[in-house]
Amino acid sequence: MAFVLRSGSFADQGQLPKDFVHHAMGAGGDNVSPDLSWEGAPEGTQSFALTMYDPDAPTGSGWWHWVVYDIPANVTSLPRGAGAAGGAGLPAGAKMGHTDFGTAEYGGAAPPPGHGPHRYILTLYALKTPRLDVPADCTAAYVGFNIHFAKIGEAKLTALYER
Repeated sequence: MAFVLRSGSFADQGQLPKDFVHHAMGAGGDNVSPDLSWEGAPEGTQSFALTMYDPDAPTGSGWWHWVVYDIPANVTSLPRGAGAAGGAGLPAGAKMGHTDFGTAEYGGAAPPPGHGPHRYILTLYALKTPRLDVPADCTAAYVGFNIHFAKIGEAKLTALYER
């Protein structure tokens, strides 16, 4: 079985609904994290990590919108709103790193007006370790560096959004 990441709220390569768009920077959304589910994790998976990244942001380095790590291996979904500040909607033990918005919570799409479509790539990583050894206040890039050395598989889901 293939390792697959899905959302009940949008299809792969589909339009990101306004619910999942940030309310900051004039984007006017609700800034709620989407519902996600997955199946087919590789044998040996001990935990998961999730990132949401916009490679089209006009920064020279893209934009990290969400990072979650230490998701237990027996978890196969995250409910809508799990990325709220404080992490109360996350499974026990899961943590969030800081996004490019500067906070440890979900930060929805907020592309500049007229910049064209942006890709919001959600990647779920299957990891060969039960935890990532990272500081509590770490950035998405720091988590990503550690994911690189622990990953045994990944599944992607991409949403599109422009304003």
